[in-house]
Amino acid sequence: MSTAHSTVLAELGPRIVRGDLPVDAVITLEWLGEAYGVSRTVAREVVQVLVSMGLVESRRRTGVRILPRERWDDFDPAVIRWRLDGADRVSHLHQLAELRAAVEPASAALAAVHADDAQRSEIVRIAEEMEGSGAAGDLRTFLEQDIAFHRLLLRASGNVMFARLGDVVEEVLRGRTDHHLMPPEPKREARRLHQVVAEAVAGGEAEVARFAMTAICAEVVSDLGHAP
Repeated sequence: MSTAHSTVLAELGPRIVRGDLPVDAVITLEWLGEAYGVSRTVAREVVQVLVSMGLVESRRRTGVRILPRERWDDFDPAVIRWRLDGADRVSHLHQLAELRAAVEPASAALAAVHADDAQRSEIVRIAEEMEGSGAAGDLRTFLEQDIAFHRLLLRASGNVMFARLGDVVEEVLRGRTDHHLMPPEPKREARRLHQVVAEAVAGGEAEVARFAMTAICAEVVSDLGHAP
């Protein structure tokens, strides 16, 4: 993806998600080129990406039409990120947290059954590192470790559909941190639960892993339910 392509997409995508460009509004490649100072080729590439996200449809002679909310690809990481930048941030995070609560406990239980030796060792290592950075209040380091932890569990589940949700979970975790919806220091109990999950996965204890991950996800849903 070219720099010009990325720049236009990063500006136009949020405009559509915010509603600055209303549903059924029609734009053209010429308009894109003039508005953003890019070539027709770049404009066409941007439209192709937006089509893949369900934000627009492109037809010969009628131009590029802005699509309604129900047509969007809600699992696209960029769409998630743009929605989290908007006014319904907390509501959207709450819905995403509910999705995690439905999937991640099952993923953790499956990981306890299907993870290979390297994955079992890695999940324990990451959980130990999370305890150190979390206790120190190093939110940025903790965030990267937390993302790695949950991505690994989804992969280790052995379910390719769960593994595909890694990008979604990453955007949720980044969104909570970037928009200051995390406590200044990750809660001790939450850190401990991550260690319980890791130890259960390493030890092949599927129901313990499921229970601990359920507790982690339930706490997130609860916190977001009380967010302003």
